[in-house]
Amino acid sequence: MVLGLPRGGVPVGHEVARALGAPLDVIVVRKLGVPFQPELAMGAIGEGGVRILNDEVVRAAGVKPSEVVSVERAERAELDRRARRYRDGRAPLSLRGRTALIVDDGIATGSTARAACLVARAQGASRVVLAAPVAPRRSVAELADAADEVVILAIPTDFYAVGQFYSEFEATSDKEVVSLLGCRVGEGAAGGREVSGSTDPPLRDHDVEVRAGGVKLAGHLSVPEVCIGTVIFVHGSGSSRHSPRNRFVAGALNESGLGTLLFDLLTPDEELDRRFVFDIELLAGRLEAVTGWLEIQPEVGELPLGYFGASTGAAAALWAAGQADSTVRAVVSRGGRGDLAAPRLSAVRAPTLLIVGGRDSLVLELNRETEQQLGGPSDLVIVPGATHLFEEPGALEEVARLAGDWFLRHFR
Repeated sequence: MVLGLPRGGVPVGHEVARALGAPLDVIVVRKLGVPFQPELAMGAIGEGGVRILNDEVVRAAGVKPSEVVSVERAERAELDRRARRYRDGRAPLSLRGRTALIVDDGIATGSTARAACLVARAQGASRVVLAAPVAPRRSVAELADAADEVVILAIPTDFYAVGQFYSEFEATSDKEVVSLLGCRVGEGAAGGREVSGSTDPPLRDHDVEVRAGGVKLAGHLSVPEVCIGTVIFVHGSGSSRHSPRNRFVAGALNESGLGTLLFDLLTPDEELDRRFVFDIELLAGRLEAVTGWLEIQPEVGELPLGYFGASTGAAAALWAAGQADSTVRAVVSRGGRGDLAAPRLSAVRAPTLLIVGGRDSLVLELNRETEQQLGGPSDLVIVPGATHLFEEPGALEEVARLAGDWFLRHFR
């Protein structure tokens, strides 16, 4: 039985199942993200009440037991929703007495994969094999006791995130997962993976490095052939350029004729420390250095410039935009903590769009307060039914549409 880890592991698992002539199902687990940095995993949960915690990350990030309980409660509700959604009313296939081949698109910390192995064993699998295209050496070693066999094609020493090893790493949609699971083995998905965009290669699309405040920041610059302006993605951690959400939105902006620069504000060591993630002045200073670097690049230096910020990165974007010499033309905040830039909000003159999920109640109230304090034109848009990470069907697509419209309007 091939079990794809949703969502990204299902397209990979579908190909494995087709090659082996084996049935395909999902094994539903959810990452437990650090409260102030949801993309950093501190553990995972799975069906059947399984919970795995990475004590090292919990300790380093200073997460309180009450915060763990709160995160788990929310993720457990989402886990149950996805299990119902993915199987589209079908009962899960029985694992009893079978070999469970668990497939993902890559392994980072290994928390999710470990939880999946435990879930498979709890459901009666006689043997558990874990397989993925890429994983760091440390995670592979730590997973040796979770599965009977671990199959990894590439184990690079320079590993920061799964996305760095993919040329295309768009977020897999719930619709695609349901479609692939509904196929008989050996047949293509009913809808298939939707690939949009021009076939013309971009003018520039490669990794870059920017020195800021004594550290080297890694980034990725994409400039379409006909470029109207450039958007810098601002994230409060080191995951910006490999974040599937950021890459998805950046791809949509590229298709609209906008260049994008995704870069990491923090080094891998710094992103584990809550002090760095919430040091808005530090993050804004690094953003200003990256902005200065971008403004001297020949392809985009004379074009309009915008910031797209998420979480504490949005606070850094607004802080930098509030500088007297700022040249930023427009700002978009996705689930942003603009309240953390309160001392500079009145000085922000660039038109600012605040996008918040309708179910992200705390951040929604903070954004309402932020809008009242901004010194320039602004708009607050609520995406109905969306939570903080905009994981719900169609939510991220709406974020990309809103952001693209905002930048194009104010760049022109």
